[in-house]
Amino acid sequence: MGTHSETVQNQFDPRAEAYLTSAVHAAGPDLRAAVERARAVLQPSSQVLDVGTGAGHLSFALAPLAARVVALDPSPAMLATVRRAAAARALPQIETCEGAADALPFPAASFDLVSTRYSAHHWLNLPAALAQLRRVVKPDGFILVIDVLGEEQPLVDTFLQAIELFRDTSHVRDRSIPEWQALLGDAGFERLEHSLWNTRIEFATWAQRMRTPQALVTAIRMLQSSASAEVQRALNLEADGSFTVRTGLFWGRPQ
Repeated sequence: MGTHSETVQNQFDPRAEAYLTSAVHAAGPDLRAAVERARAVLQPSSQVLDVGTGAGHLSFALAPLAARVVALDPSPAMLATVRRAAAARALPQIETCEGAADALPFPAASFDLVSTRYSAHHWLNLPAALAQLRRVVKPDGFILVIDVLGEEQPLVDTFLQAIELFRDTSHVRDRSIPEWQALLGDAGFERLEHSLWNTRIEFATWAQRMRTPQALVTAIRMLQSSASAEVQRALNLEADGSFTVRTGLFWGRPQ
């Protein structure tokens, strides 16, 4: 049995190209909002860190606004995909770095913006990772966090976390808005604003993207078929297994 870090790498190394072409990851109102907020504060000389970059979509979006964007991820295959895509898009500002969120290999106060998108729910030690983001951001810099949100209603949250884990064994936890607010505050960030969007998850591509084994796909569908009315309403469960989650964006700065 491997460590969680090995599980993450084993899960995502073979799936890099699927995440590059994923509609949920490649676009969306959260990505547009991220660019709007970054454009208001970044300068041509700015340094940006994208933690858990995956296939690099946040890095691609922010690169035209900065002198340097470091795309960090534990998956070598993901980083190779980012390098190829950055070259194809003529984005020389992007450089890649293999590493973990809770052990960033950078000096203190290195970046004007530290960011992460659709990655934090995989982090084994989220408080330690946020402490690292706080360490490497400049005193007058900013933090940007985008992720699928957990639910405040325990019944719905238990269901969501269960199907996330069945689909992807590297899943740790989707955090609720109060959890994120507390975590960011404890890490030393002042919350400036947060935004929410509904994100529809098309079941077939969601499962295919992670190459979820058929037995676990069947288990998810069985859970969905037996879900309570409260869960069905909250997640807008559809006949084909598709459902809707909330995406959250948190924008802040060091206290």
